[in-house]
Amino acid sequence: MELQQKLKILSAAAKYDVSCSSSGSSRQNTKGGIGNGAYCGICHSWADDGRCISLLKILLTNYCVYDCAYCVNRISNDVPRASFTPKEVADLTINFYKRNYIEGLFLSSSIIKNPNYTMELLYESVRLLREEYRFNGYIHIKAIPGADLRLIEATGLLVDRMSVNIELPSSSSLKILAPQKEKQSILKPMSFITSKILEKKDERRHLKKAPGFVPAGQSTQMIIGASPENDLSIIRLSEKLYLHYKLKRVYYSAYVPVNSSNPNLPAINTPPLLREHRLYQADWLLRFYGFNADELLDEKTPNFDVELDPKANWALNNLNYFPVEVNKADLEMLLRVPGIGIRSAYKILRARKVKALNYDDLKKLGIVLKRAKFFITCNGRYSGGIDIDSGLIRYALTDNVKINDDNIKWEQISLFSMIDKVPTANDNFMSITGEI
Repeated sequence: MELQQKLKILSAAAKYDVSCSSSGSSRQNTKGGIGNGAYCGICHSWADDGRCISLLKILLTNYCVYDCAYCVNRISNDVPRASFTPKEVADLTINFYKRNYIEGLFLSSSIIKNPNYTMELLYESVRLLREEYRFNGYIHIKAIPGADLRLIEATGLLVDRMSVNIELPSSSSLKILAPQKEKQSILKPMSFITSKILEKKDERRHLKKAPGFVPAGQSTQMIIGASPENDLSIIRLSEKLYLHYKLKRVYYSAYVPVNSSNPNLPAINTPPLLREHRLYQADWLLRFYGFNADELLDEKTPNFDVELDPKANWALNNLNYFPVEVNKADLEMLLRVPGIGIRSAYKILRARKVKALNYDDLKKLGIVLKRAKFFITCNGRYSGGIDIDSGLIRYALTDNVKINDDNIKWEQISLFSMIDKVPTANDNFMSITGEI
């Protein structure tokens, strides 16, 4: 098979894996080397659905020995198959980099033969890039669950970021939809990578030239909508992953209906993108706004609101905290006001040291008063225009407009298209393991 045809197949096959990021690493170029990595990222380019396309994002192979019901590359699916050799991966990366098509590599793979054999091929690909081609750019690679930890460690010394995909939010769903995968085989390398990151960081405190290990950290991905877990169980799982495995990101991937014949999969025509969007919003609140999962949802309302973002929904459910006086409220409370983001909150803290702020001042600071005005006062003045009532405020915020997945465009942009000339709701995945 020609290399161009392989690229077309394997770049298209990689589009369902969203757990890639091009930031968080600082690797300087060396004499005679090619490229570099930087904390600020890799010349980000974004698809209109929010996915990063600045990396050469490919699978090493889409031949797979597994038969996961939700996966387009499962062994029982009749799709075109292809495989790269490690040298082909290295050559493609260097050639695309020199032509300014990409600034780094995201390399994943289906499982060919067995996890160890697949991980060896991935390792050899990045070894060639780093040691023979002297490529110093950003590399994100998948750690294969079930592979020997020595292979994962050797690979982690060469790359910027690694990810081990959780796949599904619960153990029971994994057994039903991916019976050849085991929860322990997923959590074991994730825990190992975390321990090695911490170990190498400690070494570098004492010896600056000590080799780094996955300097940009690790991430994971969950498929949303292929199994029956509710949003509460998913966001609780994410919270535990951040806390116990120190993940940089948890990515949520709306289930793409690729196997309508399986009775264990939902009968949907389009991916649940709105639900994915709400989970990303909630994830942001967990990481940067001081919320926890059980504040955002509970057993009575285990799923996020269709019409309101999680922060606004929390505010309406906790109106006893509002209105907030912006000239007196602390940072934690300011961050919980809809329409006030992290930068805006710090701007308020700095500005009010100089003068008492009014609504005009807030507008100049970039506060979204269309939302915030229902939850704040300035110098004791409330300008919401309606009573502080959850029903009235909800109506004002939503403007009685219904939204659904049809309002969200779903489109995967392939790099190849740019360069065509070349279980139960409470069955939490982590709680079942008993580890955390």
